[in-house]
Amino acid sequence: MRSREVIGHALGMTDAPIRVLIADDHFVVRRGIGALLASLDAVEVVAEAATGAETVRQAQLTRPDVIIMDIQMPDLDGIEATRRLSVLVPDAAVLVLTMFEDDASVLSAMRAGARGYLLKGAQQQDLLAAIRSVAAGQMVIGPGVAGRLVGYLGTAQPPDPFPDLTPRERAILDRLAQGQSNGAIAAELGVAPKTVGNHVSAIFAKLRVASRAEAIVRAREKGLGDQGTRS
Repeated sequence: MRSREVIGHALGMTDAPIRVLIADDHFVVRRGIGALLASLDAVEVVAEAATGAETVRQAQLTRPDVIIMDIQMPDLDGIEATRRLSVLVPDAAVLVLTMFEDDASVLSAMRAGARGYLLKGAQQQDLLAAIRSVAAGQMVIGPGVAGRLVGYLGTAQPPDPFPDLTPRERAILDRLAQGQSNGAIAAELGVAPKTVGNHVSAIFAKLRVASRAEAIVRAREKGLGDQGTRS
């Protein structure tokens, strides 16, 4: 979308609707959001996606103005999908709409390039206002998240040494640094070993390392794994 059209959307000076892509792995949620937006003349839903990779593909095909993005999705999580979209479809504004309100998820989304962060359950008028704002290039943080974010940023904490990792990936990297096997990590976290293996592969890619040993060295250099064994 051209900048003049974007500004027009923000000021209500154009009849062209804001083109929206809805990304969520739950069919009912996608259709619910779609039905909510379908009643608004200011918005046009141009595509839906159930996985992160599908979101990236659909965004490249349809070139939406705004992408409503869930964080927890199969194949490619919303944070990594947002990071890729900021490069591949830079004109699309990502508005995260999720149930996750923890500080790490909010900061990871913002660092990945998201322009907005709302919690699911937001009112229709709040969602529309957020869509309009991010389409106009503004940043939006929902009221249920803003206070937590301000409080987090106001504390004197060291920066996250691995900002590209999701909270689950960071937890797994910490256990890798403790010398735990994939099987042991899976048992501790209550997930399948294959799931841990997929996370480990994602960690290697984000840390740009080629082996478990390299990942462990990187993690221990940044203080992870201090409570575990040093094998």
